[in-house]
Amino acid sequence: MAQIQFVQTSPEENRKPLLDYIDKKFEDFKEHFEPKTPNQYLTRQEVSNLLSVDLSTVHNWSKRKILKPKQIGGRVLYLRSEVEDAIIELKK
Repeated sequence: MAQIQFVQTSPEENRKPLLDYIDKKFEDFKEHFEPKTPNQYLTRQEVSNLLSVDLSTVHNWSKRKILKPKQIGGRVLYLRSEVEDAIIELKK
């Protein structure tokens, strides 16, 4: 087994390149880090209020697959990001 001997270097000098590398990687990570935002679910009434439409319109859009309802137990919920993605830009 090969041995490496460091002559006339202190332990701090040996650790410095490694610590510099770790610091650089950590700074890189902090620059590109985006915390994951939790999914926000809306009830039919909240979707109705958000889009300023009647509950029957929300129901019709769900039947026509414009909105994608989710269900847990007896509750119908909509993922807010999917509701916002359903809004399309009009072409002029």
